Amino acid sequence: MDLPKQTAEIFEILIKGQFICSNSTDDNNRKLYNIIDDNYQDLHEYYKQINFFLERGDEYFYFSRETSKAELERKLEIAFRWIDIVDFFKTFDNSFSSGYRFSPSEILVRLNIDTELKNKLVGLKKHTGGKEKHSDIIEKVIELLEKDCFIELENEISLSYKVLASFKYLEQLVLAINIPDDVKNEIPQ
Repeated sequence: MDLPKQTAEIFEILIKGQFICSNSTDDNNRKLYNIIDDNYQDLHEYYKQINFFLERGDEYFYFSRETSKAELERKLEIAFRWIDIVDFFKTFDNSFSSGYRFSPSEILVRLNIDTELKNKLVGLKKHTGGKEKHSDIIEKVIELLEKDCFIELENEISLSYKVLASFKYLEQLVLAINIPDDVKNEIPQ
């Protein structure tokens, strides 16, 4: 097996739960994406030997692992958070996805005219450490998205962000939720 010299660097990024995306604003991240793409099978087998599973998404890579019951519960809590966040941004703009560009100020302006968006933002308080001000909640949500490599700051002056290909992971998480018709009426609103 002939592994690329960046194997350790790739591991250091993915072990933190981050993503390596094809449309990253970071040149090194895009370079690593291409290296993984060209060597996927070898890297997959290599990392599998140490119980990390290199997963391929739509224009992104990440690690997965087998999990215990306690770990599964923690992951479900995190999934609920991401579902709420995706719902908020899709309410902000239905085309919010990979490649989308936005700024926090655009969201704040929209809050003044969109009651549904404002209600969904208030619902995000439980994920932002009890922040009260709309701008603080948005800042915290953006910080979460940026920390987990779903968005990147593209312009520091205008504070504009770019949505990365890894956001598709969150969208697929939401789309994978299937509620049978006979159960839909039992779910409280």
